[in-house]
Amino acid sequence: MSAPTPRSLYGDRAIDQLVTELLAEVGEDANDDIVRRLITTSLDMDAAGLSRLELKIASQALAEMLNGSVVFSQHPERAKCTVFGSARIGKDSPIYRLTTEFCRLIAARDWMIISGAGPGVMTAAIEGAGVENSYGVNIVLPFEAKAADIIVEDPKLATFKYFFTRKLYFMKESDAFVLMPGGFGTLDEAFELLTLMQTGKSYPAPIVLLDEQGSTYWESWERFVEGELRDSGSIGPADTDLYFHTHDPEEAAEFVCHFYSAYHSIRYVGKKLIVRLNRAISDESISVLNDEYADIVVTDRIERCDATTAERRDGDHVDLPRLRLRFNNRAFGRLHQMVRRINDLVDTETGSSARRGLVHDVGPDPEDLVERP
Repeated sequence: MSAPTPRSLYGDRAIDQLVTELLAEVGEDANDDIVRRLITTSLDMDAAGLSRLELKIASQALAEMLNGSVVFSQHPERAKCTVFGSARIGKDSPIYRLTTEFCRLIAARDWMIISGAGPGVMTAAIEGAGVENSYGVNIVLPFEAKAADIIVEDPKLATFKYFFTRKLYFMKESDAFVLMPGGFGTLDEAFELLTLMQTGKSYPAPIVLLDEQGSTYWESWERFVEGELRDSGSIGPADTDLYFHTHDPEEAAEFVCHFYSAYHSIRYVGKKLIVRLNRAISDESISVLNDEYADIVVTDRIERCDATTAERRDGDHVDLPRLRLRFNNRAFGRLHQMVRRINDLVDTETGSSARRGLVHDVGPDPEDLVERP
């Protein structure tokens, strides 16, 4: 059974005509079909007799999504790295100093950071990167409603009532993720992020586990994941390559940047996965990819290609070099390995440094898997 699809027509001729007139009144544009579905879904929710609480949740969620999208419409051309971690550490903590140093290093490479805009690691991240290079994604809690003073008045702050809408913007707006030691919230974010990557519900991105020298926090977590999850078959062998653990903030910054040294983004067109590159890759390197990653290619081979008709229609990075393959849509851990392999191969060829100014791409939608002329 597929997920429900939003309806375009309410089914009452008079109401559908009113919706048409309303859209015409506010000005027609290319997104009128989606706005019509939003209006129809709202009317359907009322007709279904949803409770006042359910309607309030839906209304609040849409309002938060609107605000989040407006906030993140600033600086769309700059790469962004989300930093997760404990709200309960003080400025004298080695985790605080490590967070500040990593964020200083990544901002020096022209990245922005996204933090939860609260105390502890969140404030350390903003201090390290500088407010001018920071976004805040605040959550209203019973004991803590206001964001940290360092960012509370900044236009790059978005505040959320619900965790699920807040998480959406953490994941959707980030090109990389760095996790510092933390509590339930940090581990929740780590496992949700890994689940999205493992299942292909999110685009490939670097994930770094960072803690201070001598810490056993992420080592203990890795022992659990590898011993209890991987060794039991609950996750695949390649899934533990979705993350990278280090104690060195410079190494963490380099890992984040290197992920995009040749790789740019992916997009599904019909049943083919298109891998866009920042730099050209040689025929010899493509041959290496075909030898090493044949297990994730369903038919044919990994091959060079031009921008597809769909990409040209959307103006979607049409000038970038591309690879095309029929991916099995299952082995996403192996896909991440292939991205890093591409980076290593192209770096061997050119020795260039990581590309800056990434353009964020969302992950594939089910409709992208449908063949189109």
